[in-house]
Amino acid sequence: MMKKRLIALAPYFIALGINFYLLPLLMRDTGAAMVLMLCVMPAAAFVTAVDCGVRRGFTPLLPLGAAVLFLPTVFIHYSATAWVYSIAYGIVVLAGVGLGGLFYGKR
Repeated sequence: MMKKRLIALAPYFIALGINFYLLPLLMRDTGAAMVLMLCVMPAAAFVTAVDCGVRRGFTPLLPLGAAVLFLPTVFIHYSATAWVYSIAYGIVVLAGVGLGGLFYGKR
């Protein structure tokens, strides 16, 4: 049962992975980093989560997975102080899945 849920969420985890691992490669200076970290990446995560909520209903696995998926990027792309973004992205994705879940089954 859990395996089916995780397989159904795989496209969303892939989208979040692209967001967390590839978008930081576009950071060239502090200004670009701030725009990406504070605007673009949270917006992309939120839109991905809303889409998941609309199509799959509310699931706490996506926010948890997003937080865990972001943690290795702290050591790859950022400094150790960026770990709080893991919690922030988990909350952003939780809000997106919650909002999308309100529209689940109404399409």
